[in-house]
Amino acid sequence: MKEGIHPKYYPEAKVICSCGNTWTTGSTRPEIRTDVCHNCHPYFTGEQRIVDTEGQVDRFYKKLEARNQYQATVAARTASKSSTDQPVGVLGLGERVEGVLTQAGLTTITLVLEHLSAGDEAMLAVDGLGRKSLIDLKKRLRARGFLAEETAETEASAA
Repeated sequence: MKEGIHPKYYPEAKVICSCGNTWTTGSTRPEIRTDVCHNCHPYFTGEQRIVDTEGQVDRFYKKLEARNQYQATVAARTASKSSTDQPVGVLGLGERVEGVLTQAGLTTITLVLEHLSAGDEAMLAVDGLGRKSLIDLKKRLRARGFLAEETAETEASAA
């Protein structure tokens, strides 16, 4: 061994835990202080105690709370999109089709769905609304979840 490059070794170094437990071991330091030992560690004691010396648990709870807030915001946004009390303009059908529906008194999605429940012929009876516009209207309603997929199969067989 080279002289003068190695630290001093203490064969009877004292280890002191925050719970009060002490023991001796070999180390390059004469005294070692620790937060957790085999007497107080949750794994060995079976206690539900959280050992948090660096604030990791607090950071985790902050992230969890932010995630919950984000999920609540997304749920509220989704619920507002699926509301049938919205005007027909949110479907993006075009000015002509929106104008035709407005003139017929079908200003909200709720009114359009009620009129559509009477059948395709009732919708085609609206002045200025053709088969292509009706198909586009149904596609937009289906994309937002207002119409069931069964309607798509019956629509394809009717065309």
